[in-house]
Amino acid sequence: MQCSGLSEAALNQLIVGAQVLEADSYGAKVYRLQDGNILKLFRRKRWFSSALLRPYSKRFIDNARQLEKLGVPTLKVVSYHTLDQPGMTAVLYSPLPGETLRQLAQKPGFSWTQALPALIGLIRELHRSGIYFRSLHLGNIVVTPDDKLGLIDVADMRFFKAPLSESLKKRNLQHFARYIARENLHDQFPLQDLQSALLSG
Repeated sequence: MQCSGLSEAALNQLIVGAQVLEADSYGAKVYRLQDGNILKLFRRKRWFSSALLRPYSKRFIDNARQLEKLGVPTLKVVSYHTLDQPGMTAVLYSPLPGETLRQLAQKPGFSWTQALPALIGLIRELHRSGIYFRSLHLGNIVVTPDDKLGLIDVADMRFFKAPLSESLKKRNLQHFARYIARENLHDQFPLQDLQSALLSG
């Protein structure tokens, strides 16, 4: 995909009336635009880093394309931009329709007994396909309107030519477990059942 420049004036015009979805100490980094598309800003935080050679924005785009090729529902990239500020890039994309498992789990009547088999199936298929998604957690897994599970926020991902090794599977689930702990979901989420199903061979 061609990368085009986006001036500060053009950026400011683009985000008029937008909703800030995510921010950090540097400022807003994810906007929902008035047309429903998402604008995600990427900042290179260190001068010397691997992002010099392959920016996280490029990884984000490449990973979304690779997931699509493998049949995993994900976001649709619209355009790719460099910004006036050094080290900053942006990706405009159409979001994956649906709600995250984190959002659904907060609704009355939600049952992990019903939802867990599909989640286990998704993660098992990712591991079989050689996909190591470091940001695997309930906030990055979307249930689409046709009841499929898809992935968002896909920059931090690696694709291997063979299924993941047992050690990589365990490491991937450790990231997931840290998210469950951080969000204080131990009493709600059946983590032991998930781990047992995915590490039993």
